[in-house]
Amino acid sequence: MPYNRVDVAMRELLSAFSCLQSAELTDRLARTAAAVAGTAYAGFVRVDALRQEACPMHVHTPPGDPLRLRRWLDESGVLKELAASCETVRLPPDVSMGEPGFLATPVPVVARDHTFVWVAGRGFCDGDEHLLGRFATAAGRALEAASGCESAVRLLRGVRAFRPVPP
Repeated sequence: MPYNRVDVAMRELLSAFSCLQSAELTDRLARTAAAVAGTAYAGFVRVDALRQEACPMHVHTPPGDPLRLRRWLDESGVLKELAASCETVRLPPDVSMGEPGFLATPVPVVARDHTFVWVAGRGFCDGDEHLLGRFATAAGRALEAASGCESAVRLLRGVRAFRPVPP
């Protein structure tokens, strides 16, 4: 009964590759970015390939969003600035203008459109920029690994679906 072993092995492999959920990973990465930067706000922004539009793909805020950062992201013009930028964007806080302080750096991800990881809620310095850049590299590797696992699961399901039927 070699096909039973194949079935078991294939199920175990699919199970191992399927345990990494990209949405959960993105949430964990955002929470960790906030912790690394010493803020309560972080997230990811995706920029289209033509660099015309940017949209938040994940936003992590504390309950109630006291700085109203979600609204600020939509209304401030920072998304347009990210769409046009290939480099790190740092904006100082200005309480009188409702500017929370913002730092975004590109995530080196080959398999996706341009992606930025951002943190907000205080003033940021060169050291913060360096640290977030290193974090962005690790986050990019994690996102690519998750994407690779999702692709492997799809391919393995195809192998499983088309394997020969035992006589």
